[in-house]
Amino acid sequence: MSSTKFILGLFDDPDEMMQGIHKLQQNSIPIYDVYTPMPIHGIEDKLGIKESRLGYAAFLFGCTGFTVAFSMLYYMLVHDWPMNIGGKPHFAMPDFVPICFEWTVLFTAFGMVITFFYATHLFPGRAPRVMDLRATHDRFVIAIDAKGNTPHADITNILKEAGAVEIKHNDRKYVSYE
Repeated sequence: MSSTKFILGLFDDPDEMMQGIHKLQQNSIPIYDVYTPMPIHGIEDKLGIKESRLGYAAFLFGCTGFTVAFSMLYYMLVHDWPMNIGGKPHFAMPDFVPICFEWTVLFTAFGMVITFFYATHLFPGRAPRVMDLRATHDRFVIAIDAKGNTPHADITNILKEAGAVEIKHNDRKYVSYE
């Protein structure tokens, strides 16, 4: 039994990498992930990645911030300590708008930072998970789960045909920086 967990195909050119993805998909070989040093237009559609749900999270954080601010203002200015200022009513909505807007933006910003760190596993003090360190510099990497039913030699041949400059058989999931 092989101890190989992932087969990595390293490419110099993003077009060759896209061709490699196409050939792997034609042969029904599931791709674990693709790592690139820069964004590549259309790769999400090619890999079948769903749209991000971060927009929904941002909306919920904004709603939470607005609700907290509005509830605090209403409680403080109407129930807890009502003051008669110039004959205005205690529940004057236009006075609430600036504070509610600022708290909406504040909660959205902090909530999105926390959500981003949670979704990407990039908490402060934690080393990032990278298959090959060159994927952050100059290589385009296709990672294939080696535990599939396709023989490793077939996957290697497909990657070579697509233009891979190097093929690695990883026995561990991620590379550490130490």
